[in-house]
Amino acid sequence: MITYATVEEAERALGRAMTWVEAAWFRHSGSTPDYCLYFESLVILIAAYSLTALPLALFELCMPALAVQASAQVAILDGDSHNVRYNEQIAGIRTGLPLPSAEEVALQLLVYMLMEDYLGYWLHRLLHCEWAYDNIHYVHHEYPAPMGFAAGHSHWAELLILGFPAFFVTIIVPCHMATLWLWYAIRAAMAVETHSGFDFPFSPTKLIPFYGGVERHDYHHSGGRMMQSNFAPLFVICDYIYGTDDYRHHRASLVKLKDMANISAKKEVFDGSNCRKKD
Repeated sequence: MITYATVEEAERALGRAMTWVEAAWFRHSGSTPDYCLYFESLVILIAAYSLTALPLALFELCMPALAVQASAQVAILDGDSHNVRYNEQIAGIRTGLPLPSAEEVALQLLVYMLMEDYLGYWLHRLLHCEWAYDNIHYVHHEYPAPMGFAAGHSHWAELLILGFPAFFVTIIVPCHMATLWLWYAIRAAMAVETHSGFDFPFSPTKLIPFYGGVERHDYHHSGGRMMQSNFAPLFVICDYIYGTDDYRHHRASLVKLKDMANISAKKEVFDGSNCRKKD
């Protein structure tokens, strides 16, 4: 809750006029208790997840042939999945003025992504151990060719395990509540995108260096219980360092097969032309 009673009092404390964003934040959070703002993080997360996945689901219904693995899309299998969401109290999250600068937000988001990618890599890899997969992670892999809404299709324990890094990094590097909301929204959108099955060339994630993306995660889902590669949630760095980026070799094999098919097709056309000339 902001401690200033009026806009004028807040501007005197800041020593300057508030920006329009800060004014909007003051109107929204000025008399709102902090625990209510924490609860709104849950609303932001669900809204970002739903609003990102819905257009992708409609796109899949209208143009399924554009999916990365269109022929492999299957219906959900029967399973006992209890999806739960949880809210948390986060130490060090500030809610007052001034709002963080764009540079501070960008730096914090970068740190969060790198930290979560490392933690998420090892937790995800742990879930592919025999016991963890058979009792927990199998639910998420009921989609061998996932879609956007499959991002949240997980055992309740997995939601806690793989959701922990995104929350934990904000304790290690505290931020403003607005940054927390933005971080949750971005992570929900990125999770939906990597499960969407569509590798759009215009996606903003194409601008992120070393980003794993849709094709790698789609490849990870295609292997099910036997898959022991491409565990990192965001970047390719951990998979490359620890030797689990099998998708690189898979893609190279596909390119080689495609080249061989093109050569074979050209040879057939050439042989056909020669036969017609002889006739």
